[in-house]
Amino acid sequence: MVDFIVFMVLFLGGMWLFGAAWEMPEWQGVAFSAGIILVSLALAYVMRQRGSATRRTDNWNQRQN
Repeated sequence: MVDFIVFMVLFLGGMWLFGAAWEMPEWQGVAFSAGIILVSLALAYVMRQRGSATRRTDNWNQRQN
């Protein structure tokens, strides 16, 4: 549950920055870039999770070398 909340805060915060960048008189590029970074961090945070919806035993992130 905590992972979902962290994802949503980062993702929605990034989306908000995308929209807010259009209304800012200055620093539009910084706000838009920060939005891209937040959305990217949110997606990376979700993708780092172990396991799979398919419940396969040979997940790429769980291979034993």
